[in-house]
Order: sequence, then C-alpha cells, then structure tokens
Amino acid sequence: MSSGILGKADLVAVTDTQVYVVPAGILSVVNINVCNRSSSSVLVRLALVSGFTDTIDSSDYVEYDVTVPANGVLERTGLVLHAAVSVVARASGSSVSVSVWGYEETA
Repeated sequence: MSSGILGKADLVAVTDTQVYVVPAGILSVVNINVCNRSSSSVLVRLALVSGFTDTIDSSDYVEYDVTVPANGVLERTGLVLHAAVSVVARASGSSVSVSVWGYEETA
C-alpha cells in the first residue's frame, strides 16, 4: 500500500499526458492538483480513463476546457479509482504541473 504523491507531470502543451495509473488489484483514493505556473490563463482537461490507450471518450472527462488563471490552481479531491484507471491531463499551454496524491489499498 502506497500513500503520498502517486504521480506527477509537467504537461506538454496540447498533449494528453497519463499522470497516474492505478496498479492491478488496487483501489485508490486520490486528489488531483493542476498548477498553472505561467503568466497567462490556460484551458485544462482532466479525464479518468479505464485502460488508456491514447483515446479518450467524451464520458471520461471530469473537467473539460476549464480556465485556470495565470499562477492559479485547479483541484479535484476524493476521487475513488479502481485498478487500471488512468488520470490523464491536458493543457492548452506550457508551464502547467499536475500532481496526483492520495493512497492505494488492496481491492
């Protein structure tokens, strides 16, 4: 069982990035923090995808083109995820960090 930071990434603009995937046989409760480090607003997407392979279905999104202001933060908390679910993030610009933290336990 792990706890603390489970995944993090510095996003590349306009690119879907897998930040964290729940390991096999594990249940995770996570929080997601998106930090815009730039001096301009960005649009952010967050998706929870089962078996991520580069394709995101519209039903996978929990945030879609949400504006995160310059030097601002977007946070989602208390997400319960089963094995093989990926947290995928995307931003319209660079200088955006994503951290996933929480805990994992045997399902």
